[in-house]
Amino acid sequence: MANPNMSAVYATDEYGRPFIIVREQQKKNRRSGIDAIKSHILAAKTVANIIKTSLGPRGLDKILISPDGDITVTNDGATILTQMEVEHQIAKLLVQLSKSQDDEIGDGTTGVVVLAGALLEQCENLLDRGIHPIRISDGFERACKVAVEHLETISDVVEFAKENTENLFKTAMTSLGSKIVSKHHEQFAKIAVDAVLSVADLERKDVDFELIKVDGKVGGSLIDTILVQGVIVDKDMSHPQMPREVRDAKIAILTCPFEPPKPKTKHKLDITSVEEYKKLQNYEREKFEEMIKRVKDTGANLVICQWGFDDEANHLLMQNNLPAVRWVGGPEIELIAIATNGRIVPRFEDLRPEKLGAAGLVREISFGTTKDRMLVIEECSNSRAVTVFIRGSNKMIVDEAKRATHDALCVVRNLVRDNRVVYGGGAAEISCSLAVSKAADQISSIEQHAIRAFAYALDAIPMALAENSGLSPIETLADIKSRQVTENNSRLGIDCTMTGSNDMKEQFVYDPLISKRQQYLLATQLVKMILKIDDVIIAGASEQ
Repeated sequence: MANPNMSAVYATDEYGRPFIIVREQQKKNRRSGIDAIKSHILAAKTVANIIKTSLGPRGLDKILISPDGDITVTNDGATILTQMEVEHQIAKLLVQLSKSQDDEIGDGTTGVVVLAGALLEQCENLLDRGIHPIRISDGFERACKVAVEHLETISDVVEFAKENTENLFKTAMTSLGSKIVSKHHEQFAKIAVDAVLSVADLERKDVDFELIKVDGKVGGSLIDTILVQGVIVDKDMSHPQMPREVRDAKIAILTCPFEPPKPKTKHKLDITSVEEYKKLQNYEREKFEEMIKRVKDTGANLVICQWGFDDEANHLLMQNNLPAVRWVGGPEIELIAIATNGRIVPRFEDLRPEKLGAAGLVREISFGTTKDRMLVIEECSNSRAVTVFIRGSNKMIVDEAKRATHDALCVVRNLVRDNRVVYGGGAAEISCSLAVSKAADQISSIEQHAIRAFAYALDAIPMALAENSGLSPIETLADIKSRQVTENNSRLGIDCTMTGSNDMKEQFVYDPLISKRQQYLLATQLVKMILKIDDVIIAGASEQ
């Protein structure tokens, strides 16, 4: 039987022999209207189902293999979606959704995609019942407004200060509970809280993430992770005979190289005799000595340079007891300047004593039996700049610990910005689902079906948490839901850790309000957008 999507064209070659070209006519039969919307929903649901198993403290990890063979092991939603090779246009929108949540909030990237997938699943059922996509969109928007308003009514304010960080600490621990560092999550939570409070301006409710550097080195174990009140640079002293430690350092921070000046035009230098060569050598040496003298005259006893310098300059620096570090990257240079209250100097002529940075101790640290060394700048005059230095047994663990630390830092930052929290473990979703269902009962228009569907979609989060924890999802959800209604307690959620208590306040499972609110808003916006797409037209593709 002939395929209706195929067409045949008769042609002849250069010798006049006939042959047939069979070509698919898929372009003519492309889907549009409701069929297109359903195919888009299917693509998005497929992506959401992939990462649903990564949700919660008992969520499973994914192993991602890049085209080069590099391996990443993670359960971070944004990382999984970013590294997946997603071809479908609608599936790419889900990738962007998780990235939006990551950029704006930093945590909750898996939850927002699971919620979007659940909403789209409900859309499919509504479309099958003949409800128009625009009416579904309107209903979802009304339901989202009800859910967000209800979140604010069930939220609690957590009090904290620089002396009392217990609530911040517990919220950071909740974020880290589902990560690879969960075995040491108390240590990592304390590091995240201390790092954020070191750089936070509590009066303005502002946290400058530029002052927090997260660095890592393979070797040791996660328990060796430390918070350094200063900067760590992956460089060592430029000469092996230079001192490994400098106390009361006065640091010259240079972005100019230790080399003789060159004309800015194209130049050519012909050396035809030994005398001319020696003359050039003496000239270079004089220039190096002049540069070193300028540095020494300011009182500097350590040079940090963005560029390199040759062996002769390096030897002269060592002879003049002037330790130096070369090839330090631009971001590190800026961080060192902030931490030490120094100024970045672009020319030797601009060096002044007041432009030097100050640090109590600059030292090299080495690692085990390797030759790797790093430079630690501590006791800086501006102690607000900090570095989280992560250790791990392999690169995958170090990278995943970095991502986990970033999430914990973001959660603490969000609480500094807005100290209201809702309770995790699906408690907030179940409470909002009940509130949205109640609102649907008071609406007589066709949108009530979409509003009720939104309530069912919210139930997908606690169901996924229960399923990932090895519990019976439907039975557990029904039990918690009935208890929330009878006990009038919005703090009841899924007991993922099997401690015997469903009260998330007792378990200290907190979620920042702004994170949860953003999840609802972003997921609803994306679903509304997908519902309004009834055709995909590829630019430049010719119709056959």
